[in-house]
Parts: sequence; structure tokens; C-alpha cells
Amino acid sequence: MKLSEVKQALQGVDKVEFQLPNGKMVPAHFHVTEIGEINKNFIDCGGTIRKDQSVSFQLWSSIDFHHRLSSEKLQSIIDLSVDKLGIGDHEVEVEYQSDTIGKYSLDFDGKQFRLVSKRTDCLAKDDCGIPGFKKKVNLSNLVVENCCEPSSGCC
Repeated sequence: MKLSEVKQALQGVDKVEFQLPNGKMVPAHFHVTEIGEINKNFIDCGGTIRKDQSVSFQLWSSIDFHHRLSSEKLQSIIDLSVDKLGIGDHEVEVEYQSDTIGKYSLDFDGKQFRLVSKRTDCLAKDDCGIPGFKKKVNLSNLVVENCCEPSSGCC
């Protein structure tokens, strides 16, 4: 979800809610402690130099149980970060504390934002000799139509 899509989604909600991948909700008293632009320059295992840009939101929950972030307040924090830092319209990545700092992609279901688990991947599978994955087919469940019987003599 790009930053512009987050801003558009905020216009349609009164309260800002984030749901974790396991279905639990980020506590309603969370704070957005940081918004920033992440520029990543890296080389993959195949030797290709790559660049990636994203917008980072950091969510934090503390003992301030009466805190509630309105959609207007989050919109103003986003606008301030765009104005002061020149943040571009990139994919949003959310950091949230679990056993360690978890990084999530962001989605919106029309009512609340959903944190989507991210996975690592090899970007140079061909260079590394990693074969493509093929879909497994269970042959015992395969139905073949218009097949003749083995004893019919048609085969």
C-alpha cells in the first residue's frame, strides 16, 4: 500500500486501527513514533545492484492507556513528514514491537489497516541455481475424462 493510498483510506475512517497477521489488534493506545523514508542500496547474491525506497511507520504501545490517534492527527503527521522530509509516494512498511522489531507490509480492508507479514526471498534465483517451484499435483485425485478402459482395445 502506497503512502497516497494510506492518506486516502484515512479520509474514510474516524479511528485508526491496525490488525496484526494473527488477527489480534494493536492496542488502541498506540503511538506513531516515527514516519520516514527508507532508501536501501544493496547488491543481491547474484551481483546485481538494486535500490529500493519505502516509507516507514513505527508503531509503539506504552502505558499511556488514554492515548487515541485520530485519523486527522495521523494525516497531519504524514503531511508534516512529507513537507519537512520530502517523503515520496512509496510502499509503506510498518515497524511494530514483538519479540524483536517486526516489519510488515500494509493493507486496508475498508475499516482497518492490516499488518501483512513479510518474507525474505532470493532475488537472483537463476544466478544461484535455485530451480523454480512447480505446483504439486496429487495424481490420486486427478479426474481424466474421455479415457477409454484398458481392456476396451481403444488404446
